[in-house]
Amino acid sequence: MRWSHVWHLGIKEFYSLGRDPVLLVLILYVFTFSIHSRATSIPETLNKAPIAVVDEDRSQLSERILHALYPPYFLPPERIDTATMDARMDRGLDTFALNIPPDFERDVMADKKPAIQLNVDATRMSQAFTGSGYVQTIVNEEIAAYVARRKAQERQPVELSLRIRFNQELNKSWFGGIMGIISEVTMLSIVLTGAALIREREHGTIEHLLVMPVTALEIMLSKIWSMGLVVLVAATLSLIFVVHYWIGAPLQGSVPLFVAGTAVHLYATTAMGIFLGTMARSMPQFGLLLMLILLPLQMLSGSVTPRESMPQFVQDVMLLAPNTHFVMLAQGILYRGAGFDVVWPQFAALAVIGTALFLFSLAYFRKMLETQQ
Repeated sequence: MRWSHVWHLGIKEFYSLGRDPVLLVLILYVFTFSIHSRATSIPETLNKAPIAVVDEDRSQLSERILHALYPPYFLPPERIDTATMDARMDRGLDTFALNIPPDFERDVMADKKPAIQLNVDATRMSQAFTGSGYVQTIVNEEIAAYVARRKAQERQPVELSLRIRFNQELNKSWFGGIMGIISEVTMLSIVLTGAALIREREHGTIEHLLVMPVTALEIMLSKIWSMGLVVLVAATLSLIFVVHYWIGAPLQGSVPLFVAGTAVHLYATTAMGIFLGTMARSMPQFGLLLMLILLPLQMLSGSVTPRESMPQFVQDVMLLAPNTHFVMLAQGILYRGAGFDVVWPQFAALAVIGTALFLFSLAYFRKMLETQQ
């Protein structure tokens, strides 16, 4: 094997990618607007929901509840009266209408357990389902804090002191942005390497390579390093400029260490892309294979749902997938500021899995080239 062949074949892949505007637009979109949209439009997060308040009590407690309903979960509350409440909801102006009855504060202090009415426009299903819980939690917390201060209740034997680390604001967009980077790295590395191989067959250039003094190993390595480098550079720029500066997520750990982990992960996923590109005979077939492989990998790797909530059998099986270890590695570095002494098991696992996938893909790729000759 000659490394000069690997280098020049890799440069050829850059020229081929540059002549494919669809893939270039895909790369740009995936690592910019897609990441931002994924981070800021999380379905289970309430965002700027319109709410109105009918305050028939006009007390300190009702004012405290009203001022607790603030952005970004809700728009600034509209003060309305009972007569206009139903009409406003019929017109779709309010998703929530909170009705605080008269003498509410007096009844609370007298332990009479008064009721507050919450009207919900359930035609806005996602906001209605999530927002009802938000309103209930906010009201209960404000009442409990107010009563505790006014009655000066006896202190409990044990007091819980809450400390939040790594995401003090409990901002879900920080989690969504970084998990978006992880998912897109896996997806694009498989797509680009598989598409590069299928493009060779569709354009007939694979026959040109077969008559040249190059080996299957050189062809495969050229596609892996070139497409892997494209994804690595794009992911690094997206992490710094989109996730850190645009979304505002802090990066707790070492970015160079994360980039090194991403490179090892790309070693495995690009080899997987070569294998899928070898099995598929056209881009539509490749797309179907991609859905069958990529969706389970993404859903069960821990980037969407914590692995601890999955059955033990699924957790054990997913240890064979490279992106499971990549999620653990990225979360350790970017969330908790972990060093190499903490994440080296994930580096080792990615290297072993990547080597196994590389050797398996190379054997299958050689068989495909033999059938072409």
